[in-house]
Amino acid sequence: MVQFASPSRSQSPSGASSTGEPRRTKKSKSKDGSSKKKRPSADDQDGDVTKPNGTASARQNAERRSSMSKPARDFRDQPEPAPKKKKRKTLSTSSAPPPEPSTAPTPEEAGETSTRSPSPLIDFDGLSRPSRGTRERLDESPEQKELRMEKMKGAVRTLLECIGEDPDREGLLATPERYAKAMLFFTKGYQQNVRDIVNGAIFQEGHNEMVIVKDIEVFSMCEHHLVPFNGKMHIGYIPSNAVIGISKLPRIAELFARRLQIQERLTKEVAHAIMEVLKPQGVAVVMESSHLCMVMRGVEKTTTSTITSCVLGCFERKEKTRNEFLSLIGVNRR
Repeated sequence: MVQFASPSRSQSPSGASSTGEPRRTKKSKSKDGSSKKKRPSADDQDGDVTKPNGTASARQNAERRSSMSKPARDFRDQPEPAPKKKKRKTLSTSSAPPPEPSTAPTPEEAGETSTRSPSPLIDFDGLSRPSRGTRERLDESPEQKELRMEKMKGAVRTLLECIGEDPDREGLLATPERYAKAMLFFTKGYQQNVRDIVNGAIFQEGHNEMVIVKDIEVFSMCEHHLVPFNGKMHIGYIPSNAVIGISKLPRIAELFARRLQIQERLTKEVAHAIMEVLKPQGVAVVMESSHLCMVMRGVEKTTTSTITSCVLGCFERKEKTRNEFLSLIGVNRR
C-alpha cells in the first residue's frame, strides 16, 4: 500500500503548523529579557519599499512652497505666464483640406454692423451712449426746441396738480417754465461733443510721468430718482509722450456729469473717454460724492459718502503705480 508523505511546515500554504496552531514569529531577546524586533536585512534596505500610507515618500517628493508671499490683492498684478509654443502639424498635400472661401463683410455691411470707434462708450461723432432722443435734441430746429419746452412745461404743471398744489397760484405760475429750463441745463451734456470739447488741445511734449487734476467739483442727477448727487473727482493719467490741456479734464468730467447718471457709470465714462481721446499709458479716475436720494429720503444718512474708481492701462496692471496715484490724491491717508 502506497503511503503519501504529509507536507512539511515550510511547504504549508497557510503557514500553520501540523497541529493546527498558527505559526508564531520568533523574536530575539536581549540579555535583560526584553524582546526586540528583528532589523531589516540589507536586501530589504536596498529595495524600494514604501509604507502603505506613503507619508515618508510623499514628504520627500513634495515640492517646496515658494517663500515669497503674493504681491497684491489684485490677481492681475501677478506676471503673466509665458505663452506656450504651439507645435505645427505637418499635413500632406493630399490630406490637406481645401481653403474655405473668404467670408469677410463688404464695407457697406461693416458700416451697418460695426461701430467706428473702438470704445462702446464714445461714438464716432464724439457722443457717449447716443440714443434717438440725444440726436434729436442735438439737431433740433428752433421750432422743435419751442415745442419741446411746451411739452416739459405741461408735464411740470401736471406734476404740481398731482401732488395737490395749485399751479395757478402766484408762487407757482412761472415754476413750470423755470423747472423746464433748469432740467435742460442739468442735462446739457447730451448736446455736447467730446471732440469739440478737446478741440485739438493735445500736445506732443515727450512727457511720461503722472499727471493729476484733483478735487474737481461734480454735480449730476441720479437717474433713479431725478435728484442731485455731488462731490469731487480726481483724474490722473500717464502720457505716452502726448499731454492734454489740463482744463480739458474738468470739462470732460462736466460733460458726462450733466446727464442722468449713476456714479459708477459716470466714473467709468470719464476714464474711457480720456483713454480713447489721448491714448495714454493708463488712466485712473476716483470719485467721492454724496447722494441726496439716500440723504433726503430712503435711509436718510446724511454723513455717508460713496467712492468709486476706474483704473485702466498701467494703473490696472501695476500696483505701485496705482498706490502712488491713491497716495497723491489723499485716499490712502484716510
